[in-house]
Amino acid sequence: MSIYDKIELINKNLDGLSLLKAFEYIIKEVDGEIAFSTSFGQEDQVLTDTIFSNDLNVEIFTLDTGRLFPETYEVFHKTLNKYKKSIKSYTPDTLQLEQFITEKGPNSFYNSFEDRKECCRVRKIEPLKRALRGKRMWVTGLRAGQSENRSATPLLEWDSNFEILKFNPLINWSLEAVEAYLDEHKVPQNSLHKKGFVSIGCQPCTRAIEPGEDLRAGRWWWESSKKECGLHATNKN
Repeated sequence: MSIYDKIELINKNLDGLSLLKAFEYIIKEVDGEIAFSTSFGQEDQVLTDTIFSNDLNVEIFTLDTGRLFPETYEVFHKTLNKYKKSIKSYTPDTLQLEQFITEKGPNSFYNSFEDRKECCRVRKIEPLKRALRGKRMWVTGLRAGQSENRSATPLLEWDSNFEILKFNPLINWSLEAVEAYLDEHKVPQNSLHKKGFVSIGCQPCTRAIEPGEDLRAGRWWWESSKKECGLHATNKN
């Protein structure tokens, strides 16, 4: 059976399962280490609570770009205190970052789309590659409702950019369902969510959105791209 046939079969078996049951099924089916990347947003906090509260065999890590909001570090701290478990932090390579800032300055991402993508590569893509090294599956907090670019994303897929299985257990969840889960389970949340920040990334690249705006409008608001840093880019991006 090819990897794509296996993925198709697993997706059929995942259909209709609860979040916890889906995780339990995936863990049994996947031969190898599983890792979940959290940015401490609302969706990611749902998954963190599920993994930690049920002692699931999934490693949790985060990408600390060095440009995050203080509020993001605060929810990171509160999450560690609540669950008493560790979250592995990956940071940009020191030499790469030093060279990049020396050559282009600290805010070159405002200059052009190419410079912004280069900043994302140094601060996020390269650390992600290190975090996923040796892993069989990458768990994400993607939701179809976050952007048009994510609307057709399946529960399980093959990520050809990072050559890894990618599990998106919340892909069919609504924002309302996410918020209800967080309130019911008393999960720490980023205080910026109540100030109009829906999708929260690096501080200089994120703003609050206005009523009626797309959920990703606050990310890299000065450009008209697909609002992706490259972590979840498709082959078409």
